Amino acid sequence: MEALRIVEDEVRGALRRGAGTGTPVADLVRAAVVDYDVRSLDGSLPRLDDPDAAVRALVGSLSGWGPLQQYFDDPLVEEIWINEPGKVFVARGGVAELTTTILRSEQVCDLVERMLAASGRRVDVSSPFVDAALPDGSRLHVAIPDITRAHWAVNIRRFVARARRLDDLVALGSLTAPVARFLEAAVAAGLNILVSGGTQAGKTTLLNCLAAAIPAQQRVITCEEVFELQVPLRDVVGLQCRQANLEGAGEVPLRRLVKEALRMRPDRLLVGEVRQAESLDLLIALNSGLPGMCTVHANGAREAVTKMCTLPLLAGENVSSRFVVPTVAASIDLVVHAELDRDGRRRVREVLAVTGRVEGDVVETGEVFGTDPHPWSGGLVRGTGWPPHADRFARAGFDLRALLGDGGPRR
Repeated sequence: MEALRIVEDEVRGALRRGAGTGTPVADLVRAAVVDYDVRSLDGSLPRLDDPDAAVRALVGSLSGWGPLQQYFDDPLVEEIWINEPGKVFVARGGVAELTTTILRSEQVCDLVERMLAASGRRVDVSSPFVDAALPDGSRLHVAIPDITRAHWAVNIRRFVARARRLDDLVALGSLTAPVARFLEAAVAAGLNILVSGGTQAGKTTLLNCLAAAIPAQQRVITCEEVFELQVPLRDVVGLQCRQANLEGAGEVPLRRLVKEALRMRPDRLLVGEVRQAESLDLLIALNSGLPGMCTVHANGAREAVTKMCTLPLLAGENVSSRFVVPTVAASIDLVVHAELDRDGRRRVREVLAVTGRVEGDVVETGEVFGTDPHPWSGGLVRGTGWPPHADRFARAGFDLRALLGDGGPRR
């Protein structure tokens, strides 16, 4: 370890002096390791046990993400998090594991600073939390003391999804083919869709796959806290939030993005996730005839509808449930709920229709597709509900009865 630090310091010093300008970092590292290995033969310097491993570690430290680079290079790693320098965890296939990687406190700080450099965001005593996107699209979240007990808490959520379209989810076993065909038609017909689920349930991936079914000629505006959505269309504008500067000014919240997006001639509006008062602005936009989709944290599809009836109340005392509840019923058409199973597999568990009717303060819903009651199946079967706006399906060229099988419930 000591030998590795000496070589790293030598290479960093050479880079600061401008030595080897234009030479790839990997070549500089290899030359430095060979030179050090020769100089250590007389016993004046600690030996490098494995020069090849040293080259890999130094290249990762100097041009990648240091000791974490091996996890960025692993296509199975979905998330990396650091609770303290000696506890680095990763998640593979939805399952968490403690790694053998041991860091120093200064290494953690240095990694975070390098990761934030390209984003223009910061983390310090006045702003102890930060959300940022890394160059590869991964999402970084950091919390520092005294918000945390003693160490920097770092989470890196990687976008390693193998699914780009609904057919990919079918191939992965997350969705059945009939449900995929129905959802594709619903998106093409312009229905407003809410994607719900818990943390790591695959909501963003599912939203991306739904967005791939948007007609190619339409213009899409996305609003997110940090860029994560990857809409495979040609006319797409992405907007992300901005934190306040050192003087406390310049913050751009998600509510502002939703409002500004309406001035950008969207055919579709996608909101990465609604958590607070921005849900009111989204509902107003959807209720004005603009098709859209978003995600929300919820334990189930019906709970997601209930949450959408309460979140807008955070917008102010002048917003009442008498306005919000019927607006939700009129604005949201479908809820697609996803879950992360114990075995790490992500599945769509329910497709719920919002009928547009309200009984008392309760939004009426119907299950279009639900989980097969047979525990060994894990698939989706036709429920008793019908989606709203059959006329929109017809105008888009879809036979709703054919999409739903025989046109009636099977449960």
